[in-house]
Amino acid sequence: MTDMARGMVIVGAGECGGRAALALRDLGYEGPVTLVGDEPHLPYERPPLSKDAMVSDTPEIKAIASDAILAEKSIRHIHSVQAVAIDRAAHAVRLSDGSVLPYDKLLLATGSTPRKLPMPGLGSRCVYLRTFADALAIRAHLKAGNRIAIIGGGFIGLELAAAARKLAASVTVIEAQPRILMRGVPAEIAEIIHEAHVAEGVKILCGTGIASIADDGNEVRITVADGQEISADLAVIGIGAVPVTGLAAEAGLAIDNGIAVDAELRSNDPDIFAAGDCCSFPLAVYGGRRVRLEAWRNAQEQGALAARNMLGAGEAHAAVPWFWSDQYGLSLQIAGLSDEGRSTVRRDVGDGAFILFHLAEDGRLVAASGIGPGNAVARDIRLAEMLIGKQAKPASQALGSQSVKLKSLLAA
Repeated sequence: MTDMARGMVIVGAGECGGRAALALRDLGYEGPVTLVGDEPHLPYERPPLSKDAMVSDTPEIKAIASDAILAEKSIRHIHSVQAVAIDRAAHAVRLSDGSVLPYDKLLLATGSTPRKLPMPGLGSRCVYLRTFADALAIRAHLKAGNRIAIIGGGFIGLELAAAARKLAASVTVIEAQPRILMRGVPAEIAEIIHEAHVAEGVKILCGTGIASIADDGNEVRITVADGQEISADLAVIGIGAVPVTGLAAEAGLAIDNGIAVDAELRSNDPDIFAAGDCCSFPLAVYGGRRVRLEAWRNAQEQGALAARNMLGAGEAHAAVPWFWSDQYGLSLQIAGLSDEGRSTVRRDVGDGAFILFHLAEDGRLVAASGIGPGNAVARDIRLAEMLIGKQAKPASQALGSQSVKLKSLLAA
């Protein structure tokens, strides 16, 4: 079989895998492109699962491409199957239905899966959110009179809390850490989100471990460390995600907080790439610090970059991480990794909106975190992202002054 007939195989038909398949065609690749996914749906975006899909009367997937577009681009989409083994010597992937897909280059875009709560007592009313089917199951419980317990005060849990309140369910958020959004969100911004939730009637318990859970199929009773008991019709567990690496590990690929790839997203096998939530990679803007990012835009960008490098572009990852969340009309946006900062400068941008600029010891801008109504911080965060990418060292006074336009700092 020729290399051309083998073609490109992508395991994981989510945002990242779907974007990679489309990019291969946009780049002029004419060989076979096969996209393998374990869900029955077209490749779709996941951010709406904790937002629009929760409050919509008729939740729908937000597909990345239609069947017609996949057909028009000759992208073969095999759904509802799992890749179960990679034969690196034979350059082939075995699927759960017994079929074998030979490949020239292979992309693993297997994503991440919710971190499981390691406790006895979990039953059918203790659920996780990862797929559209999960979203539909949770959505069915979000109604007036229903009690929703959310375990974990991260982005997913808080977005679900906001959606549940919009639909008049009562909500309790239980967070073991001292505050919500401990990972990557500055305390000053987390406090505003916390206050917004409390103002909307959400009960938030922080610094509170769970002593026990009892789910009898009718309701969930959660006992927290101080003895308080919370009864709920549904408990949603959102305590983080773990990369899906089983297939890669069994094939002997290097694992380091995800499938370990180089700056070009190539694993320790030159013909196997990995991208999106499932991989860790060196981030150039932070001196090659190895990171794993669970973010919508990262999945998009890495899908496209992997496609270019599968075709031999030899292009290093150079993007600055970017995250966002919308809750109660507030938009939170973060460019870069705030834990890289040693000092912070605040800029008020009006309407209660503000941005925190995080600076390294040498004065480099390494991150910017903003919050405000609607799109109040979007433009400035985008400019900050460009400054971070340039490793700029803007003056603190300029960053903090509303009268100095960020665009002028970029030009400098």
